[in-house]
Amino acid sequence: MKEGEGKPTLYGTLTCQGIGQDGIPEVTASEGFIVNEINKKSLHISCPKENASSKFLAPFTTFPRIHAKSVTCLDISSGGGLGVSSSTDGSMKIWQASNGELRRVLEGHVFDVNCCRFFPSGLVVLSGGMDAQLKIWSAEDASCVVTFKGHKGGVLDTAIVDRGRNVVSCSRDGTARLWDCGRSACLGVIADCGSSINGVAVGAADNSINLGSPEQIPSEREVGTESKMLLLAREDKKLQCLGLQSRQPANAFNCCTFLSGFVLLAGTQDGNIYQLDVRSPRVPVQVMHRSGAPVLSLLSFRDGFIASQGDGSCFIVQQDLDYVIELTGADCDPVYKVATWEKQIYTCCRDGLVRRYQLCDL
Repeated sequence: MKEGEGKPTLYGTLTCQGIGQDGIPEVTASEGFIVNEINKKSLHISCPKENASSKFLAPFTTFPRIHAKSVTCLDISSGGGLGVSSSTDGSMKIWQASNGELRRVLEGHVFDVNCCRFFPSGLVVLSGGMDAQLKIWSAEDASCVVTFKGHKGGVLDTAIVDRGRNVVSCSRDGTARLWDCGRSACLGVIADCGSSINGVAVGAADNSINLGSPEQIPSEREVGTESKMLLLAREDKKLQCLGLQSRQPANAFNCCTFLSGFVLLAGTQDGNIYQLDVRSPRVPVQVMHRSGAPVLSLLSFRDGFIASQGDGSCFIVQQDLDYVIELTGADCDPVYKVATWEKQIYTCCRDGLVRRYQLCDL
């Protein structure tokens, strides 16, 4: 367990002494570590000296047959019934979230699909690919309804504004663009920063934050962009925050997801997770560092967040828990993306597996 920079890492071992009559393993820990609790799906370990505690949760189900290679992105529909995922095997698929059964194959991108997500309705999917195109798909019949062209490099991430009449994309070409889904048109380049934009997030701004005024009157086709912030995670080690409608900078950041109307989380390539307040972003509220592996995804969850990293770790931090929940199974393969639906958590990994965890297993 690693607590902060500059301190030596403490190592310990767990030994299984056998299986009890109730089918639960009997596990002992080496000196300095304590086994607090164990059942068939979870193991709670603490290290009193470092005041560190983690509960390790095994996957409830694993879906090995959705893709043949690394699963790079996934999302779960708002009703929890469907999943969509993309892979380095070149495919994008829709599947039954309960059992991983294949429902649709979405074919039309040239080269790899980098990102995919459901619209709030759960009936439509938005995707972006290395072919510099954005596409909108029907989840019901797998038809491609709309194709957006305009980026000059691969589309790396997307965000949906409100109910989805507008969407945002970011690309290797260094731009973030706002699109009108109804007319398949680009409403404007929101940012052009000369560096690849790896991630994008849209969130509602707290009333206390001044997002500035647009230089031109916004198009009547812009819906729900007012009072929204846009975060851009940039390859040049900057994070930029803009007013989505005003296109004016709010502040520079290091991150890409919202916890509230003014609290952000920032994940870096060297494994730091910054908690920042938009009103005074230069000094982080908190910095968390569990390993030096890149932070690959951050997701607001209940009263905390879920993070995944390039060393296979995926964990849940909650304000009301004095321990961290570790989602196990990925070993050392990067966990690229996390999606949730109620008490279920889905992860996708370089080993080609989609894993589903159930928090009731705790």
